[in-house]
Amino acid sequence: MLKISNIYKSFADKQVLKDLSLEIGEGSIFGLVGVNGAGKSTLLRCIAGIYRCDNGAVLFDGENTYQNETIRRDIFFVNDDPYFPPTATIRTLKEFYASYYALDEEAYPKTLKMFGLDENKPISSFSKGMKRQALLLFALSIKPKLLLLDEAFDGLDPIVRYDLRKCLYEFIEDNEAIIIISSHNLKELEDICDSYGILEDGRISTYGDLLESKANINKYQLAFKDEIDESFFDQFELLHKAKEGSVYSLVIKGDRDEISTKLAELHPLILDTLSVNFEELFIYEHEGGKQDAF
Repeated sequence: MLKISNIYKSFADKQVLKDLSLEIGEGSIFGLVGVNGAGKSTLLRCIAGIYRCDNGAVLFDGENTYQNETIRRDIFFVNDDPYFPPTATIRTLKEFYASYYALDEEAYPKTLKMFGLDENKPISSFSKGMKRQALLLFALSIKPKLLLLDEAFDGLDPIVRYDLRKCLYEFIEDNEAIIIISSHNLKELEDICDSYGILEDGRISTYGDLLESKANINKYQLAFKDEIDESFFDQFELLHKAKEGSVYSLVIKGDRDEISTKLAELHPLILDTLSVNFEELFIYEHEGGKQDAF
């Protein structure tokens, strides 16, 4: 269990995280999303025990990740801009990580072969995607209990992305672990994550089961022959509304069947209900119910 309790983190006079709390249970692939500068990388570094929180605490399996070196051996962080010593190779990195983590000697060669990396080639000569693969190689070979991936799919070609998703599925099935993935590619997260959290204004503004949350927000398109009393829509939790000609487009949070039944009372000529994807869910939740005027 990962438990984050009321943490704050500032840099000089800039408050990045404030009173942020979150709990994630074992066996979950959690998608962390937010606009640029929201503090996703800072949060991941606080979870990893790289940054010390100004206030509050990050506990993994009941232990403070900043204070407890032993618990950090169960955590592996793949950051968005990895650094490697100038002369480092995959082979020298293996020796380095093996001195701190318990490396799975069976998983290592399989993952190395999957990524097609040369053990003896200087990592400084690798492309951006290959450098990320080098860290992912060790993440999947170490098999930590808590795996933190910052922009994990950035720079990877489609085949490697597919293979990585497959590996992460197998990883979470075979281990009582937690994976947290931060990415701007919400389609990628939607394909792999079972839960999510939106980081906004230094806090997790919304989080939960991804499928349940998507099912609770739907788009409704209605067309009418005559003008209607638009105040009828005020009874709903509207996240978005717009009108073009005689067609109304609404995004409403709540039970899909109940809302459809209620909208049918207006006797529309057309009433279509559409599901939202993860990107739309993020946009509507991030907007916090801001609505376009009719």
